[in-house]
Order: sequence, then structure tokens, then C-alpha cells
Amino acid sequence: MSSNTPVPVGPLSNEADLFALFQAVWQQKKIVIATTLLGALLAISYALLATPEYQVSSTLRPAAINELDALNRSGVYTLPPSEALLKVGSALESYDTRLGFFKSHQALFSQFKRPGRTLEQSFEDFDRSSLYLKLPESQKAGSLGASIGLELNYPQGVDGVKILNGFVNYAIAAEREQIAADLKVIVNNRLTELKGKLDAARASYETDKDVRIATLQEADNLKRAQLQDEVKALRQQLKTGRQDRVSQLDEAIGIARALGIRKPTTPSSLGEAARPGDASVMRTEINNQQIPLYFMGVEALEAERAALQQRKTDDFTAERIAEIARELQLLQNNREVEVLKQRKNEDLFLSGVEPLRAEIVRLGGVANLDFSNLKLVSVDREAVEPLGPVKPKKALIVALGVVLGGLAGILIALLKHFVVLRRAQTSYPVPAGVLTGSLGSAKALEKDRH
Repeated sequence: MSSNTPVPVGPLSNEADLFALFQAVWQQKKIVIATTLLGALLAISYALLATPEYQVSSTLRPAAINELDALNRSGVYTLPPSEALLKVGSALESYDTRLGFFKSHQALFSQFKRPGRTLEQSFEDFDRSSLYLKLPESQKAGSLGASIGLELNYPQGVDGVKILNGFVNYAIAAEREQIAADLKVIVNNRLTELKGKLDAARASYETDKDVRIATLQEADNLKRAQLQDEVKALRQQLKTGRQDRVSQLDEAIGIARALGIRKPTTPSSLGEAARPGDASVMRTEINNQQIPLYFMGVEALEAERAALQQRKTDDFTAERIAEIARELQLLQNNREVEVLKQRKNEDLFLSGVEPLRAEIVRLGGVANLDFSNLKLVSVDREAVEPLGPVKPKKALIVALGVVLGGLAGILIALLKHFVVLRRAQTSYPVPAGVLTGSLGSAKALEKDRH
């Protein structure tokens, strides 16, 4: 048959002829089988050559209440078990904690290092693709609660168990140190506050003591000045009285001389002396009137005047002056002031500071708490050596290779079939709207062309 002989082609429907497509694929089953085998071979090769990847996990739960009892009973730092778990979870998720563990245990991460990368870049790759913090589904919307899960994916040759358990212990230790540091800061702040109150009490006591001393000394000075004024006034009074007495004596001496009275006498005796009589007569005189001073006689009056004129002080004549002298002597030393100034341990006399001292002692004990055994969380499950790798999943990879290879073969067969149809339509035009989808027509056209 000549290649130019037209071959009648029946019209096709707009829907694909599935049977024809199946025949086209079946006719090229060798290609499908070959691509399927090739896909399976590639999948097997990848499954055998790919580096196995393992997975380990660890689970943390809240610690028992008694584990945190010493810390909570301190009255300074309150940490419920759920909050302690939350803090540890935050530490596990912290970039800084992970980087710190990475830097401090570089020997464990030697396979994660790549040439030309910095230590931080190598850590970024590890942190992004290997370590995951997991929460139960019921807790993802809320805070860390009943448990925390941590997973680590690592290639063969890496001690993943040691890395994960070491990281958990590192995060717990880091959070324990942070709590100890926080507690120390709080205790130091409270101690500073209490010591400030003690210093204020001491300052108040010193002020009160100085005020008391000043008050006592002022009272003594005032009393001393008043007594000295009183002594001065008394002495002036006594001096004036002595001078008045001398004047009285001078006047009485003049009268006594005028009357010729040398010795002490009485008015009746003076009257009888002018009349002669028996000198042996004894008289008794009762008189309620004060006898004038000049009846003492010149001798007695002059003797008294001489004594008064020779007197250098009149203090002995007033009992009050002696009393004042005694009081002034007592005021020379205020024993209360001396006792106040001689106090050595003045803290013993501070009032209202006993609770402050007791709190300082208690906080000193809190600051010495041993945090090395503080159990923040309970490690419910530690990482253990896995039974086998999680990647690659060889059976799944081979099955996927077979499926993809088969699909690729079918696709190649269909493409080849449609290429043949396109060439046939190009060589033998058909009316518009008419499709040549049948396998028999395509083969006939191909044979006719040859």
C-alpha cells in the first residue's frame, strides 16, 4: 500500500478510550517492566547505601512534692512540681542551653561538624533537624503539665543515648543552678533589707541615746545654775543681814555708853542701881517685852561687833547653803550619762529587733541549702539503645521504588502512544472534531507510512 493512500479513520468521542490506552500500555509492557525494575533497583540501592538513622526518646514528669519540700518551706522561693517541670521544659527548649551543651560536649557531636562551618552553624543544623521537644496532644494548647517528651534523631556512629541523657541532665543541672542563683539573690536582697532595718534601729537608738544624754546634761546644767544663783542670793542676804546687825550693834553700843552700861543688865536692875540699898537683895523680873539690845552692855556689844566685822563668810550661818553645796557636788557627775556612754554592746539595748535578728539567722540557713540533691523533675524514661534504625525504612522504600518505577513506565508508554498518534494526524489530516484514538487505526497508519 502506498504511503499516500488515505486510510479511513472513524470518528472518536471526546472521552478517552481507556481500553485503547490499556492496550497501548500492554503493547509496551517491556518498557513498564524495565522502568519498574529500574525503580526497584534504585530503591534497593538507596536503602542499602543510605546511612541508617536512629531515634531515642526520654520522658520527664513532675517530681514528688517531698522532693521540693525544703525549698518551698523556706518561705523565700515557692516552686510547685508542675512549675519545676515547666522550668526544665523551658531549659530543654532554650537555644542557649542547647548551644551550651553542644559547646561543652563537642566530642559527642564530631559527626555533625562540617568543613567550612563554624561551631554555631554546625549546631544550627543539629538543633533544627535532630532534637525535638514533644508534648502530649492534650497539653500542646496549654502549659507544660503531666509530662515532657524529648526525641533525638541521629545517624549511625553517633552516641545518641549519651547525647540525649547528657542533655537532659545538663538542662536539669542548669535550671538547678539558675534556681540556686535566684534564691541567693532573693536571700541577699532580704538580708540587705533586714540589715538596713537593723541599721535604722541602731541609728534611732543612737539618736535617742544622744537625746537622753543631752537632756540629762541640760537638766543638770539648769539645776546647777539655779543652785549657784540660790547660793549667791543667800550669801548676799547673809552679808546684808550681817551689815545690818553691825549697824544695830553700833547704835546699841552708843546708847549703852550713854547709859553707862558696861555689863549686861535689865531695866529693873538699871533702875535699882540709882537707889542705895542692900546689894544682897535678889530680884526676879517677869517681863514679856523684848529687852533693848543696849542692855547687853558695851563689852558684849563690842565683842559681837568685832566678831561680825572679822567674819569672812556667812555660809555656816545658813543650813541651806550646806544643802546646796551637797547638791552641787552630786551634780558634778551624772552617773546615768556615764553608764550610757560606757555601753559596749549597744545592740543589746535595741528594741523591736528580735524578729529581724531571727529572720537574718533563718535566711542564713536558707542560703546554705544544698541544691546538689534538689530533684526538679522525675526522669520517667531515660534514653536506651534503639533496637533498630527508624530510617531508612527499606521495605517502604523498595515498595515505593517499584510503584514509582511502574508509574514512570506507564507514563513513558502513554507518551509514546500519543506521539505516534500525533505523527499520524500530521501525516493524514482528518476533519475538525474527529479524533483518531484507536490503537488499530494508529497501527494501520504507521504500517501504511512504511
